Amino acid sequence: MTQLTSPRIKTSPDYWPEAIDALARNDLALVGLFNAYQGECLTGGGDAFCTLANSIVGQQISVKAADSIWKRLESRLGHVNPERVLVTSVDDLRADGLSSRKVEYLTDLARHFIDGRIDPVHFDEMEDEAVIQRLTDVRGIGRWTAEMFLIFHLLRQDVLPLDDIGLQRGVARHYGWEYPFPLKRLEQFAERWRPYRTVATWFLWRSLDPVPVAY
Repeated sequence: MTQLTSPRIKTSPDYWPEAIDALARNDLALVGLFNAYQGECLTGGGDAFCTLANSIVGQQISVKAADSIWKRLESRLGHVNPERVLVTSVDDLRADGLSSRKVEYLTDLARHFIDGRIDPVHFDEMEDEAVIQRLTDVRGIGRWTAEMFLIFHLLRQDVLPLDDIGLQRGVARHYGWEYPFPLKRLEQFAERWRPYRTVATWFLWRSLDPVPVAY
């Protein structure tokens, strides 16, 4: 059986100050965001299962709605972990705000942790694409959810979640683009942010929500 929770503690990335300096030299539009949210940064690590479960909860809904559902889950389960998810009835999980589909996804994730198909202790050694491939074996975890794990658990510095609506809307707002726009255009534009695309994405997210995004 795999280790069900990660030994990592919540922390902030060491590369953050260096990334801000580099991005400020290459993209003046980000400088205003750096000033507006000075002293704030991404935090990650913590429990691998919670990060993935929270990402599933947050799929296709607002940050505020996802936070409300997550708090109800915590109120019911205490610490949200694989064993507690699997012993909780579908009706109770639905009552906390999860759709039937998300209940299926959450329970499948729990089974992957319990039977060892996902073992978070190995992720630090793996390349981004290898982590994505492993995680997308779980029902309901697509590339976007796996990218959220790379950002919010592993603190990888150069993740660009192209399918993320928040990122797209942030770019439209701060660069004057008409939304929606071709994702290929965003992918090419974001080359200016390498190797710190995670940091640029986080500040664009931050500009849209009253509290920092977290999973």
